[in-house]
Amino acid sequence: MARMSTILLLFLVLLLGGGAIFLATWDIPAPRAKVEKVIPADQLGK
Repeated sequence: MARMSTILLLFLVLLLGGGAIFLATWDIPAPRAKVEKVIPADQLGK
């Protein structure tokens, strides 16, 4: 039973480490949608 839990723990650590490396090296593209927001004139003078 101890051997099975050790293997499971090792698998979990490898899975988490691989996921962290994947997210750290993934080049996520920037969004391309235009955003236009109307700002009222009374907020600009402050």
